Amino acid sequence: MILKASQRSGGQDLAAHLMRADENEHVRLHELRGFVSEDLKGAFKEADAISRGTKCRQYLFSLSLSPPEQARVPAEVFEQAIDRIEERLGLEGQPRAIVFHEKEGRRHAHCVWSRIDADTMTAKQLSFFKTKLMAVSRELYLEHGWKMPRGMANPAERNPTNFTLAEWQQAKRQGVDPRWLKQTLQDCWARSDSARAFGRSLEEHGFFLARGDRRSFVIIDHSGEVQSLPRALGLKTKQVAERLGDGADLPGVMETKKLIGERMTPAIRRHAQESRDQFRVRSAKLGEYKSQMTQFHRTARGNQEQRHAREWDAETKDRAARLPKGIRGLWHRITGKYQEVRLLNEREAAATRDRQAQERQKLIEQQLEQRERLQERFKELRRDQAERLLELRREIGRYLSFSRGHADPPAQTRGYSQSLRLER
Repeated sequence: MILKASQRSGGQDLAAHLMRADENEHVRLHELRGFVSEDLKGAFKEADAISRGTKCRQYLFSLSLSPPEQARVPAEVFEQAIDRIEERLGLEGQPRAIVFHEKEGRRHAHCVWSRIDADTMTAKQLSFFKTKLMAVSRELYLEHGWKMPRGMANPAERNPTNFTLAEWQQAKRQGVDPRWLKQTLQDCWARSDSARAFGRSLEEHGFFLARGDRRSFVIIDHSGEVQSLPRALGLKTKQVAERLGDGADLPGVMETKKLIGERMTPAIRRHAQESRDQFRVRSAKLGEYKSQMTQFHRTARGNQEQRHAREWDAETKDRAARLPKGIRGLWHRITGKYQEVRLLNEREAAATRDRQAQERQKLIEQQLEQRERLQERFKELRRDQAERLLELRREIGRYLSFSRGHADPPAQTRGYSQSLRLER
């Protein structure tokens, strides 16, 4: 189970984010402990108000718990993990809120604690909480038999294609999987021993090496997107310069963009746009189906919650009727029968809670299975789109490389170019 946490303020923003039904298909406020309010915003207002009596600014501790994709984890396992984390971090007894999210066929949880101890009016210290969470995460993987991520088992084996938020946003604008983008650049670098060889290797994939205005080396794709080469490779500028030189002989960004614009043919642009249009149409159909499924699932859960509430109210009335009042009730207390009935009522109430929790979990798992099958269709569509765009990028790279006189185009590229009647 992947655990990510942070100390923070802004309780109202966090509450709004956690309860957003537009970003999540299902949202459930599972627990509010230690708060007077019965809703998340009110609870975090209480935490904020108490923190005003201290010097603490980051009065909340927010934790997300994400199990493996294929795992079916009941609420009890999440609760046990949260209790263990609470003990390791010294947050026992602190007010907390637990929220469950479901999205794209996966279920995860969020737990938020108030760091302020109301008795001492001090904030709980959370020293080395990332290290402690990593230890708990490893324990959970081992205890439940989940396949542990390689980077967690051995930090030296972390995925080298992990990307930053900025890289992800830029790659999203390009319509390309950032993991493929980063891995492609690293492969080109690994098999090149000079600036000339590296430039040719990049052009095979539709990228160009240029001299940046503020950075020594940048790469530019056929659409004009510019990225820092050292950042994309995960290297220091000095390391890149040792292989490529000072970059003085490289064209500038504007010069390279002009060259790309002159050589980029309308035919290939049209094919790329057509592929994107087809993807949007097919994706829209699946999106409509997903929306219908989400609404159907929400209705089913709402009906179940209403049925559970009616059953609980009816059984509570029956249990209350067993406890006599007045003189008869006093006699039952004296003889000990009152306590026997009370214990029986508590056992039945606990059994009802367990039964309803099992029914709720069964429905959730059934719906997750249905949603997972739909998500596979989304993944298949995205894989197909990525392969199409990748092939178009390769064709662009081959043509541009040929037009610069670096090498003869492959036979399939010549046929492809002739069939499209590419114009210089």
